[in-house]
Amino acid sequence: MINFMHRIAGGRLLAAIAALAMTLGGLFAFRALPVDAFPDVTPSLVQVFTETEGLAPEEVERYVTYPIETAMSGLPKLKSMRSVSNFGLSVVNIYFEDGTDVYFARQVVGERLAEARGNIPDGFGDPQMGPISTGLGIILYFRLDDTSGTRDLVEMREIQDWIIKYQLQTVPGVTEVLSLGGFEKQYQVRLDPDALLAYDIQIGDVIGALERGNKTEGAQFLEIGAEQYTVRGVGLARSVDDLAEIVVNVDDGRPVRVRDLGEIVIGGGVRQGLATANGQGEVVAGLVLKLYGTNTSDVIARVQQRFEEINASLPEGVTAVPYYDQGTLVNKAAATVTTALWQGGLLVALVVFVFLGGWRPSLVVVLSIPFSVGFAFIAMNVLGISANLMSLGGVAIAIGMMVDGAIVIAENVDRSLRESAGTEDQRSVVARSTAEVIAPLVAAVAVVIVVFLPLFSLQGVEGKTFRPLAASAALAMTGSLFYAALIAPSLANGLMRRGKAKSEEKPDLIARYVSSLAGFFVRQRMAAIVMAAVLLVAGGLAGSRLGSEFTPSLEEGDILLRITMAPSISLTEATATTTRVEKRLLDAFPEIKSIVTRIGRGEVGAHADPTNSAEAFVELQQRDQWRQGMSPEDLRTAISEDLESVPGIVASIGQPIAMAVDELITGTRAELAVKIFGPDSEILLDKSQALQSLLQQVDGAAEVQADQITGAPQLVVTVDRAALGRYGLDVEDALDALRASVGGAEAGALFEGVRQFPIVVRLHEENRDTPEAISRIVLESPSGARVPLETVARIETIIGPRQITRENGERFITVQSNVRGRDIGSFVEEAQALTDSQLELPPGYRLVWGGQFELQQQANARFAVVIPITLGIVLLILLITFGRLKSSVLILLNIPLALTGGALALWITGLPVSVPATVGFIALFGIALGNGMVLVSFMDDFARAGRNLDDLAIEAAGLRARPVLMTAMTTALGLAPLLFATGVGAEVQRPLATVVTGGLVSSTLLTLLVMPALHRWFAPKPESHHSLLESEHVHPAVTV
Repeated sequence: MINFMHRIAGGRLLAAIAALAMTLGGLFAFRALPVDAFPDVTPSLVQVFTETEGLAPEEVERYVTYPIETAMSGLPKLKSMRSVSNFGLSVVNIYFEDGTDVYFARQVVGERLAEARGNIPDGFGDPQMGPISTGLGIILYFRLDDTSGTRDLVEMREIQDWIIKYQLQTVPGVTEVLSLGGFEKQYQVRLDPDALLAYDIQIGDVIGALERGNKTEGAQFLEIGAEQYTVRGVGLARSVDDLAEIVVNVDDGRPVRVRDLGEIVIGGGVRQGLATANGQGEVVAGLVLKLYGTNTSDVIARVQQRFEEINASLPEGVTAVPYYDQGTLVNKAAATVTTALWQGGLLVALVVFVFLGGWRPSLVVVLSIPFSVGFAFIAMNVLGISANLMSLGGVAIAIGMMVDGAIVIAENVDRSLRESAGTEDQRSVVARSTAEVIAPLVAAVAVVIVVFLPLFSLQGVEGKTFRPLAASAALAMTGSLFYAALIAPSLANGLMRRGKAKSEEKPDLIARYVSSLAGFFVRQRMAAIVMAAVLLVAGGLAGSRLGSEFTPSLEEGDILLRITMAPSISLTEATATTTRVEKRLLDAFPEIKSIVTRIGRGEVGAHADPTNSAEAFVELQQRDQWRQGMSPEDLRTAISEDLESVPGIVASIGQPIAMAVDELITGTRAELAVKIFGPDSEILLDKSQALQSLLQQVDGAAEVQADQITGAPQLVVTVDRAALGRYGLDVEDALDALRASVGGAEAGALFEGVRQFPIVVRLHEENRDTPEAISRIVLESPSGARVPLETVARIETIIGPRQITRENGERFITVQSNVRGRDIGSFVEEAQALTDSQLELPPGYRLVWGGQFELQQQANARFAVVIPITLGIVLLILLITFGRLKSSVLILLNIPLALTGGALALWITGLPVSVPATVGFIALFGIALGNGMVLVSFMDDFARAGRNLDDLAIEAAGLRARPVLMTAMTTALGLAPLLFATGVGAEVQRPLATVVTGGLVSSTLLTLLVMPALHRWFAPKPESHHSLLESEHVHPAVTV
C-alpha cells in the first residue's frame, strides 16, 4: 500500500489538472441539468376522457365507464384503476407500476381503447387519452385581461382559442393548452316552434338544409390550351346572412328560408365550467401542460418569452396575464438549497482552517468540495437526475462529509511531517502517513455511500422523493472518495511543508484535553457505561414521545382553496357564490394579492369537477408585506376559520402541488382520505355521514367533508312505447327531437379563414327552458299528425347522483380531512379507535384509511426491511476492513448512541418522525461509524504492537481528537444552513438535518470517550495479524 501511495503522491501536476477539470466540468454540468422544484412523485398514469352529450352520471357509468374499465383489466404492469362518472363526462385513471414508461403505458391503453369503443353504444362518446404529461404537468395558469371593457366573453374566448392557444402550443415542451371560461363561439340557429308548425317543417329538415347549403366541392381540372385549370365549386356560407338565405323547403312555390323559421345569432356554447377573478366576475383563462420528461424551468422560460410576443400581437387592450407558474416555486426551491450549499461550504472551509491552522493543509482539504460536487453534478447529468430540492439537498447534506477523507489524510500528513526526522524525504512521509489511514478511511467513506444505497429500494412516493437525494449524496461521497484516495496525497505532497514546533501548540491542547478526559473514562469504565446507558434511556424516552407524519408539507408560497357547494347549484349561482367569497377574502386578508377561481371543468384534458366544485388559486403578497407575526400556516388556518361562517359552502385549504399530488395518489385533495367501499350508493352515503360526524369529534380535525355523490336534480323524460306505437313513432324519433330541441344539434361549421365554428340548431331559449315548454315539443308522425311530447312520454323531476366514483371496479365514497395542530399518525390512531367502536358496516362494505397516512404506513413497512439490510451490509464492510468481528461490533456500538442523539434532537425541536427524519437516521449509520473506524484501526494496531491497553486507548483518543472533532464539526456545520433555512423546501430538509446533527453530537462523545474505555474488552492479541487492507501505524507516543 505504501508503494502505491508513493506513486500517487508523485503525480502532483496530474492531480492539479484532474481537480481543475472536475470542478469546471461540474460547473458546466450543473448549468445543463434540468431544474425542478421537487422530484415528480406522481404515479405512472394514463387518463382516458370520454365526453358524452348530456348523459347523467349513472348512464355514463353504465354505458361508458364500465366498458372502458372492463377493456383495461389485465393490462401489463397495471397497478390499479380509479374512475369518476360525472354529468356528460367519464374519466378513467389507469395507474401502472412505478417505473413503467409512459409511452409504453399509452401504447397498451391505446390498443385496448379500440375494444372499449366497440362496447360503447353509438353516439355515447369516443374515449380519448389525456395529454402526454404527468400529474404535475400543469406548469402555468393565465387569464385574459381586457382594459377596454368592450369585448364580451365570446370574443375573449375566440382570442384565447385561436390566437393565444395556437401560439403557445408551438412552444417546444408544451403538450397541450386548455381553455377555461368564456363561451365557445357558435353560429346558433334559434328556431321558433310556431313557425315550424306553420310551415310544417321539422328540426331535422332544418339541419339537413343547413348541411346541404354550406358546402364546397372539387371538380378536378380542365386543360384549356396549354394550361391546366383547377375546377372548384364554392358554396360555403361566410356569414349570418348567408346562413339566413339557405332554403329549407318550398311552400306553394314560395321558398321557406332559415330566417323565416327563427333567428340566427353568434352566441356561446353549452359549458360545464368557467373562471372568475378578484371578485369582479367572469374571466377567460387557460392552462399550459408540459410534455412528459421535459425540463420544467426551460419550458416555463420559453412560455413566458412567447407570452411577451403574443401580448404584442393581441387586439388593443387585451393582455394575457400568468397568475400561477411553477417557475417561481422552482427558482425559490433551487435558491434555498444552492444557498445552503455555498454557506455550508464556507463554514466547512472556516472550520478546516481553524483546526489545521495553516492555509496549505486547509487548501488540500477544501479543494475536495468543488471536486466532489463537480463529480456529483457530472454523474447526475449522465444519469438523468434533475436538479431539484431533494437532489441538491443530497449534495448539501454531503457537503460537510465530503471533506472527511481529505481531513483524515491532511491531518495525518501534517502531524507526520512535524514528527518525522529530517532524513526522510517528504514524498515518503506523505506516502507512509496516507497508507496508515487509507484502508479505514476508504471503508468509512464506503460505509457512508453504502447506507444510502438501500434507499434506492424504496418504492412509491417516498422512493421517488428520496432516491434523488440518496443518489446525489452517494455520488458526492464517491467523488470525495476518489479525491481522498487519488488526488489528496499528490496535492498534500505538492502543497504541504514540514511544520515548526510552535505550530503544534493548538492541536496539542486539543489532544491533551481529550486524552485527559478519555483517561478518566478508561480508568472508570463503569462511568462510561453509565453515560452511554443514560443517553440511551433518554433517547428511548424522547423517541417514544415523538409523533409521526409522512413528510412535512412543502411551503409553496401560494394557497389552493377548494370550495364545495350544494350539489344542485347552477353554474350562474356558483359564479355569484365564488365572486362573493373572492371579495370577502380580498377585503379580510391584506396578505392576498389576487384570486382566480375555476368552477367546474374547462376543456377536457385536465379537470373533471362538477359545477358545484370550485378551485381558487390564491396568490400571496411578498412576505415583507404581511401582517406582523403571521405565518403561512396561521394564514391558512385564519382563511379556513373565516370561511366556516359562509353559508352554502364547505372549504378545504391546501397548496397547489401538494393537493395535486394527494389527489393523484390517493384520489382526494386532503391529507387523510377514508374510503368506504360497497355496492349501494344509499348505504355508502348514510355511512359516510356517520363517519364524517365521528371524525369531526377527533381533536385536530379540520375541513372534514364527505363526497357529494347525490343531490343533483334531473328532469327525466320517459317515453311510453305503447303511445308511440299508436302514432307510428319510435323511441329514436322522440329522443332525437328532444336532444335537438333542448340540447341542440350540430349542422356543419362556418369557416372564417382557417378558424371554424359550429352551426348549432335548437329551439329558442324561451321554448325549452321549463318542463312545460319541453312537454310541448311537437313530433310529426308518418301520417302527418302532430304529436306533443307530453302525449307519448312522462316528464318528471327526480334527485339523482352528482357523480359516481369507482376504484378497481367497486363503488366507493370518500370522507376527507386535513389535520391541524398535531401529527397525522396519532390523529389516525385516535380516529380508528373511535370508528372501530362506533361505526358499524353491513356485510360487503369495508373501510380503508388512505391519504398520507396510507403512504406513511407503506413507507414504514419498507423501512422495516431496508434498515436491517443496511446494517448487514455495513457489518460486512467492517469485517472485510478489520478482519475481526470484535472490532466490527465495537464500531457498530456507535449506531445506538447516534440514533439516541437524533431522537433527542427531534424531541427538543418538536419535530415528528417522518420519512426525511428516517432517511436522516439511515444516513447516520454511515456518518457515525466513520470516525469510530479510524480510531479503532489505531487502537487495534497499538494493541498488536503489545502496548498497554489503557495507555494505548488514551493515546489513540488524543491522536484522533483533532480529525474526529474536525469531521464532526464540518458535517454539522455543513448541515447548519439547512437547519436554519427559511426558504421554500427548507421544511422537508430540516428533519433530516436535525437528526444527523443530533446524532453527530452523541456519536462523537461516544467515539472519543466511551469507545476507548470499552476497547480493552475488544482489543486484538499482541502480534496478531493485520487485515488484508490495513497498514502499520508508525509514530511516537503522545504525552498526557
